[in-house]
Amino acid sequence: MRAAITLMLVALAIVTPASLTLVASRDAPQHTSQESTLPKIAQAPEFALTSQDGAPVALADLRGKVVAVTFIYTLCTATCPVLTPMMSFVQDRLGADFGAKIAFVSITVDPERDTPEVLKEYAQAFGANLAGWSFLTGTPAAIRDVTRKYGVYASKTENGDVDHTFLTSIVDSNGILRVQYLGVRFDPEEFRRDLLSLTKGQ
Repeated sequence: MRAAITLMLVALAIVTPASLTLVASRDAPQHTSQESTLPKIAQAPEFALTSQDGAPVALADLRGKVVAVTFIYTLCTATCPVLTPMMSFVQDRLGADFGAKIAFVSITVDPERDTPEVLKEYAQAFGANLAGWSFLTGTPAAIRDVTRKYGVYASKTENGDVDHTFLTSIVDSNGILRVQYLGVRFDPEEFRRDLLSLTKGQ
């Protein structure tokens, strides 16, 4: 059973027009790997953050590529160590399309501790190909803004852990949010097919 969800955007957040509010969700039915079968949810929220190399990276910089956006933090001991290796596995299965037509973006929800240097070590530990995968951080205010816009809950606990929603979004080459996967145990093969389906015609 797929773990992807689609967003029913019947209300937009009042703070900014680009903000997305998760007002309802459902398990989406299986679909074939055709671009036309993926819903067009809304314009994906823009962001401008700092990469593991200390360079500025904005979603707009990746226009023309299919982008998978997810949220992690490096000291996570529960589910991030499941999600990141799964994405690394898919990265390797994408072959020459990875980096050229498809990019991954992992945004930290713990910017106070996840400096660019820390993120780079984390990326290398999980075999991330940094030619097509950016690990991003920013000011706490910038991170709060992007998590809110993507409908991700993140809150630091008393012991320093961060409770957060595990939401992986696929944005097409035109910057349109197409599908979101809730949780970390979604089907990597379906994820790969969804990514590739959006590269048709590129």
